[in-house]
This record gives sequence, structure tokens and C-alpha cells, in this order.
Amino acid sequence: MTSSDPVTAVQRSGTRNAHDAAPHPGPSLRSGRPSPRDGVPATQGVAGSLSGERVPSRDSGEAGEGQSVLVVPGASRSSILLGSLGFGVVFLLAWQLVPPALGVPSYIIPTVTDLAREFARMAARENLAVHVFSTVTVAIAGFIIGSLLGAAMGYVLGMSVLIEKVLSPYILGLQIAPKVAFAPLFIMWLGYNSWPKLVVTILVVFFPILVNVLQSMKTVDRDLINLARAYSMSRMQIFWKIEVPASMPALMAGLRIGATLAVIGVTVGELVGGNTGLGYLITFGEGQANTAMVFDAIVLLTAIGIVLYGAVAVMEARVLHYIPRALR
Repeated sequence: MTSSDPVTAVQRSGTRNAHDAAPHPGPSLRSGRPSPRDGVPATQGVAGSLSGERVPSRDSGEAGEGQSVLVVPGASRSSILLGSLGFGVVFLLAWQLVPPALGVPSYIIPTVTDLAREFARMAARENLAVHVFSTVTVAIAGFIIGSLLGAAMGYVLGMSVLIEKVLSPYILGLQIAPKVAFAPLFIMWLGYNSWPKLVVTILVVFFPILVNVLQSMKTVDRDLINLARAYSMSRMQIFWKIEVPASMPALMAGLRIGATLAVIGVTVGELVGGNTGLGYLITFGEGQANTAMVFDAIVLLTAIGIVLYGAVAVMEARVLHYIPRALR
């Protein structure tokens, strides 16, 4: 038996268990719907009955290998895009017209044109590009470092019950402690530079990924692990061939959360004691009673968070391409 035979045997066994778990003599009496063993694809029985259209089954190969298709009546990409753009246009028009109509002064709620004029002034006189670059750099660096540390610690705790029980109280205490409270300490220890912002961002990103990975390690199929041990697979082989693939969906979910929290972490650091960045512009605009500057900085921070989240979503689609879209 070669070195790859145990892994192949484990995978084949898992496939046989999935198909032969229970006999299917006929249609389900409880649901009243035909099962795939009855010759009618499950997706066609559910989605087809709703839309009145034939839905290709996974086994037929029409929808692509490993993918399931769900037909939503009256919905398409173009209609969804047009609906989103239409809602955005209506929202901007309401923002532009409603506050002046209600007599709200511009220093309370600036209009869209006020934000555009202030944005142009900030780009020309306030070194806006430098502040955006500082925030983006720290957010990406903190996200990457926090993700690596959180995933590594989650896998270590998941592989050793003893280490988890020893370190869990301290990790829980550090997680419960408010991260904003640490920012002044980091400023006193590290000075008024980018290091306090980076450390706060790492702490904020670290815990969601740690919790997701650790939980996924606890829910790995124990029968599959026992079967791998029966084939004399080593601990590291079990980790790389079974536990890591099983934890990928939870890890990607943690990365999605971490991508948005990274922007929050860097903003907290800049608000408390930064001298550059969009968080600093928020503090500066507040001191100058420049509401338009504050709104512009918030919009830019939101855009940065959306871009980071979208990058993680694209990576997730490539990594988890073998999982049907509806199950992710």
C-alpha cells in the first residue's frame, strides 16, 4: 500500500457512507416529495415546483460539476443591479433635497453637493491621499497578521485539548476586555506612530478567526478521523488531509468578519492618538465643526471596508469552489 492509499481509502469510505447511509425504497412519506433515488432530482422537485421550470440536477452535468442550481422567479443579475442602483439614486436625491426642505442647516446635515465640494478641498489641501494610504496600509497589514495569528492559534488549540483548557481562560479574558481601552496604553508604550493602530487592528481581527477555527476543529467528523487512524495515518496527515479542509468554510467566514473589523480597529487607533489617517481626519473635522469632512471620512472608511470584504469574498469563491453556492 502506497502513502496515498490511506487518504484515498478514507475519501472513498466517506463517499460510500454518504450514499449508503440508509435505503430509499420509494418517495418520502413525510415530505411527500420524490428523493434523488426515485429518479427525480431533489433540486427539480423543490425549485422546479416553485418556478415551473426545469432545474438541471447535479448528476446530469448541466449545471457544472459540484454545483446546484436554484431558479428564483422574476430575479436576474440585471434586475438586481438595476434595483440596487435605483435605490442608491433615490437615497442620494433624498439626502440632497430633504434636509434643505426641512430647514436643517448644512453644518448639521450637509447635502451631497456639500460633501463633493469638501472632498475636492480635502484632496487639494489636506493631503487626503496620504491619509487614505495610511489607513489602507495599516488595515491590510493588521488584517493579514491578525488572520495568520488567529488561524494558527485556533489550529493549535483545536489539536490539543490540554493546551485549550490551559489557555482558554486567558484568551477569554483578553477577548472580553474592550479593545478601545488598550489604545491609550499602546500609545504610551509605542508612541504617536502607526504601531498602536496596527496592534489594535491585530487584536480586533484575531479573536473572530480564532473562535471560528477552533469551533470548526471541534466539529470535524470523528468517524472519519477514527477511520484515518485505522489506516495508520499520522497526526499531521490527519490535520492536513481532514481537519484543515473541514475548517475552510469556518475560516473563510471568520475572514469575512475580520475584513470589516480591520477597518474598525485602525479607525479606533487613529481616533485615540493618531496623527495621520481617516480617523484622524474625523477628529480634526470634529474640532473644526466641519461636518462635511467627517461624513467624507466615514464614506471613505466604508468604501475601504467594502473593498476588503469583496477581496475576501473572491478568495472564498476560489478556495471553496467545490462547495455548492447555496451551502456556503
